[in-house]
Amino acid sequence: MAGVLVFVSIVLITIYFREPASGGLHGVQSAGATVLRPFEVGAERVARPFRDAYGWFAGLFHGTSQHADLRDQVNALSSKVIQNQNATQENAELKKLLHYVSSTNFPNGYDYVPTAIISRPPNEFQQQIGIDAGRINGIRQDDPVVNADGLVGLVTKVAHNQAEVTLLTDPSLKVSAMDLTTKASGIVGHGQGRGTLILDRVSKSQTINPNDWIVTQGWRYGPLTSLYPKGIPIGIVAGASQNDTDLYWQIQLRPRVDFGALQSVLVLVPKNRR
Repeated sequence: MAGVLVFVSIVLITIYFREPASGGLHGVQSAGATVLRPFEVGAERVARPFRDAYGWFAGLFHGTSQHADLRDQVNALSSKVIQNQNATQENAELKKLLHYVSSTNFPNGYDYVPTAIISRPPNEFQQQIGIDAGRINGIRQDDPVVNADGLVGLVTKVAHNQAEVTLLTDPSLKVSAMDLTTKASGIVGHGQGRGTLILDRVSKSQTINPNDWIVTQGWRYGPLTSLYPKGIPIGIVAGASQNDTDLYWQIQLRPRVDFGALQSVLVLVPKNRR
């Protein structure tokens, strides 16, 4: 049966190509096309929404994929920018520390341990930072901590390879200090606001001027000495006032150290430590 159908098909194709355009087979083809045309149009109209939907989803998927790729590229570039900025800041701070160590302002009789800050105060009521050096590096409790700008604080806890530093802005920390110009002396402590300092216990008989530098006093009394070497910058006099009822000056200081931007510090270690 199949062979008969194939034979008939070959005969019809041969006749179709040999007869003129007005022949019978051409007429049958034209009539068939005319009959089937409405079905083709209908099928086209039915299929078009599905084809369009497929194209829309394909475009959406492609666009989403491109958006994800672009977002990943932006995130990667942002990370590189942040890393470069951090590296630039750390490099600048290290240069300042090296310049300070080699300058005449570095206190005599002390070695130093440079270290990075690894933890910061979780809130305004806690003023301690963690540093990446400890007992193994020669650090002990009550060692003073500085940076190139001035006094940062005091080592209050020491572990094997880490330590805790209480910042100068903590209410528990008090430092004997003096006016670098007039030599008026007092006690530096925590001020009213976060990160503020005051110079207290300065009698009215002493002179204090705005913009005077306040530095550590570095006293010595027999075998006893101050925890802080003499001449470490603390702050600048931002305001000083007095009234008839006060026994002392009311002095506000502008800290030299930016406590919120610390990246690395120097722990001062006495050379004569046994």
